[in-house]
Amino acid sequence: MDKLILSELTNGLNTVWMLLAAMLVFFMQPGFALVEAGFTRVKNTANILMKNFIDFMFGSLLYWFIGFGLMFGAGGFIGMPHFFDLSFYDGGGLPTEGFLVFQTVFCATAATIVSGAMAERTKFSMYLVYTIFISVLIYPVSGHWTWGGGWLMNGEAGSFMMETFGTTFHD
Repeated sequence: MDKLILSELTNGLNTVWMLLAAMLVFFMQPGFALVEAGFTRVKNTANILMKNFIDFMFGSLLYWFIGFGLMFGAGGFIGMPHFFDLSFYDGGGLPTEGFLVFQTVFCATAATIVSGAMAERTKFSMYLVYTIFISVLIYPVSGHWTWGGGWLMNGEAGSFMMETFGTTFHD
């Protein structure tokens, strides 16, 4: 009985910590928006703020729809897509939906980081193309390699990482 209560308490605390970390990463989004707005001309402030809002909105939906499956689905180079279906992921003891939120804010923040370099240099429509590319392909594929069980995490004898470095990727 005591082990069950301790296990539930541990799982609850881990979930709270994961969501707190997701909240902190999410606050990078408005931080980047404000930094970018401060470094651009006044006439472009609304454009910058809209880019940051839209990349989070579209990036989140696209990551949930395609990216999460590519990142954590079965496969060596790229995961198997699971469109709007989270049932394939066991969560490792954490709620799958909470882990999706955690990964989503990182994906959206990755897309936002480059928006400062693109500020005042690209059209809004081209920025959306970039956001789609990051949220659907770049972040999920590189995440699959390093955290989703992809080829950089393959510790089997004869695998690329074991043959070349003698160990798998460590973050």
